[in-house]
Amino acid sequence: MLIDTHAHLDFPEFAADLEAILERASAAGVKQILSIGTSVESSRRAVELAEKNQAIFAVVGVHPSAAGEVEGDYLGELRELVKHPRVVGIGETGLDYHRMRSRMSGEEQAGEWAEKDRADGVQQAKVFQAQLELAAEVGLNVVIHERDAWEDTVAMLRPYSGRLRAVFHCFGKSPAHAEEIFRLGHVVSFTGIVTFKNAQIVQETAKVIPALSFMVETDCPYLAPVPYRGKRAEPEHVRTTAEWIARLRGVTVEELAAETSATARDFFRWPA
Repeated sequence: MLIDTHAHLDFPEFAADLEAILERASAAGVKQILSIGTSVESSRRAVELAEKNQAIFAVVGVHPSAAGEVEGDYLGELRELVKHPRVVGIGETGLDYHRMRSRMSGEEQAGEWAEKDRADGVQQAKVFQAQLELAAEVGLNVVIHERDAWEDTVAMLRPYSGRLRAVFHCFGKSPAHAEEIFRLGHVVSFTGIVTFKNAQIVQETAKVIPALSFMVETDCPYLAPVPYRGKRAEPEHVRTTAEWIARLRGVTVEELAAETSATARDFFRWPA
């Protein structure tokens, strides 16, 4: 059995044919799916999906790109959502400096843009910190989004060692980066990126890191693996990613499925 540990089933790309998508996933051996929130409203929708389908569980949180849009007592709303028995984690949360980094080489980084970027970074960190505190408070682990913000993300996580664990989703970095977070008690998760022609670094990471230190995911509707690249990703495609990683590691897909599912169940403290 495979588990897609990161999907966005509440997104509009899936509104028209969700039942067919779930049927295709089940036929491919993907029996459980985590629908990940990106805002309070998205998190509510993820919980509603989990209520309606036994194959779906929910993770609730505010994505760093939505950190500037939080209103009112958003943390209180998340605190209410995590009480639901179908909620198994907090996220996706973290830091994303990609747009900031892309502007640093251009004239836009001066003046107004620099000030906006500083304010955005402060707000992202504030919302990330609040969700880490919530996770520690309620005893749930966190799903991390990190893009071009490695040092700051790891620094913010360090004080929580022993209080919570994190999965760095859509992991695309080196074995050395993976080892750094393994030492802190965290894990990683691989998407269809591992199948891309230019993904040698993440392929090497997927090949050499220890068993039971990683999971598999789609991040659908994004990042469909080869040979579906450029199309809408969906949960059934996690099997293609698992098959690819199994070949890299010299194991069967059944062995890899058992290992990654065990990691997911342990990490998310899967309800019986």
